[in-house]
Amino acid sequence: MKIGFTIGKFAPLHKGHQYLIEKGIKEMDKFYVIVYETDVIKVPVEQRARWVKELYPEVNILLAKNPPSQYGLDEESIKIQIDYLKGIIKDIPVTHFYNSEPYGKYVARDFNIEEVQVDRFREKYAISGTKIRKNLNANKGYVEDIVYKELNNT
Repeated sequence: MKIGFTIGKFAPLHKGHQYLIEKGIKEMDKFYVIVYETDVIKVPVEQRARWVKELYPEVNILLAKNPPSQYGLDEESIKIQIDYLKGIIKDIPVTHFYNSEPYGKYVARDFNIEEVQVDRFREKYAISGTKIRKNLNANKGYVEDIVYKELNNT
């Protein structure tokens, strides 16, 4: 059985995230989305997870609350993040990690699973959560109506 997962803040959920999730759903027998708590957006982790679940009811959602604050691609930061992630994944026998970030190879390496890079250079969807947070209205086309409406109310 092929079991994939991805991680993210989904702050906010946008077309690039959706493309990655849809690819995982299509290619895997089971797919998990881990939604990280963050302070880069005022939308609570539960609400961001609900966006994903409403659009993709077939995915399994896991919440990443109180994540480590140390980030980076140095081995110490990677170990801290991987140990945290392993605590969330626990006994799920994942086989694939879907991502579009440089850290993906380390997650795949340390979980001893296959990495699946999706639109790494943002050629299909040239968008990021940062761009959307900076100007929601100019980037409205990259978010679903449910996300747009809820962001407009925060």
